Amino acid sequence: SRTMKNKKKRNAKQEEAEALARGERAEASSGDDSESEEAVVAAAAAKVGKKRKAKAPAAEEEVGDEEEADEDEDAIEENRDRPRPKVEFTGINAKEKCLILSSRGVTSRYRHLMLDIGTLIPHSKKDSKLDTKNPRDAVVEVADMKSCTSAMFFECRKRTDCYMWLAKCPEGPSVKFHVENVHTMAELKLTGNHLKFSRPALHFDASFDDAQTPHLSHIKEMLTHVFTTPYRHHKMKPFLDHIFAFYWEDGRVWFRNYQITFPEGKEAGGRRAQLSETGPRLCLHPIKIFAGAFGGPTLYDDPTYVSPNIVRREDKKKDQGKYQRKVEKKADRKAHARMNSLKPDELEDWNA
Repeated sequence: SRTMKNKKKRNAKQEEAEALARGERAEASSGDDSESEEAVVAAAAAKVGKKRKAKAPAAEEEVGDEEEADEDEDAIEENRDRPRPKVEFTGINAKEKCLILSSRGVTSRYRHLMLDIGTLIPHSKKDSKLDTKNPRDAVVEVADMKSCTSAMFFECRKRTDCYMWLAKCPEGPSVKFHVENVHTMAELKLTGNHLKFSRPALHFDASFDDAQTPHLSHIKEMLTHVFTTPYRHHKMKPFLDHIFAFYWEDGRVWFRNYQITFPEGKEAGGRRAQLSETGPRLCLHPIKIFAGAFGGPTLYDDPTYVSPNIVRREDKKKDQGKYQRKVEKKADRKAHARMNSLKPDELEDWNA
């Protein structure tokens, strides 16, 4: 430190002053004193010279260390004075909180899917199941009590069909999806594994930015607000080790979660970062986009969507005439045999 440096300088100055004083006294009394006194002074001067020689390298080393310390302190002060790079904050999800809940009658598959999504989103909040008798507007009230700005509601019907609502509370807008092709983390058992509540990178297909499909840009904005980790969230881990990928194909949004892995050892030669899937998997078929939260004016309606009830009804219609087709087939067989019967042979009674 600086205090030690000043003390060392004072000691060195005192030693030099004492040595000069001794040399002057010896010169002044050299003519009057005897030979014995000269011998004593010479011996003392020799001792002082040895001490100086012994202290000289140590003093040089101390001076070198002090110079290095001064350079380090100057570098630290320069780094302190430098302006720090400013992190550009986009303002998305500054204080975003997402409410995740489901309706009564949800199956185990969709319940595990809801739990998996909750582990991927650090700013999520849970609530008890909502009774089917209550209107969907009750979700807005629950989100208001939980101080949530968005809601993800899983509505299960007939224990087979699941619909996912993404809504901004309390004013909207909202999107209704039909959930298809669900595979949870426990079911897949994939090789990927990343930290819980770490920051994800969101990847969207180029189709979401197409000017000919404006509803996709709206869906992209809703997914961004829900799945993006808030800025400096207290549960967030400051690591970017996985990617949320959203693809638009066959009129549906396909969701995948990948871990970013870096090969080590012999495998690292000439290889870059790789992606290993973690899960879960799901497919979202957009049905309608509303201007309000869970209702309001319809902004978009998918003309290609067919309700699963209609699909099941058509399948049943195919099975309704099963017995009738069987009877008709048996009558056709008899008519065919009757029309194509063999004629009696003329030589049948020849041996008789």
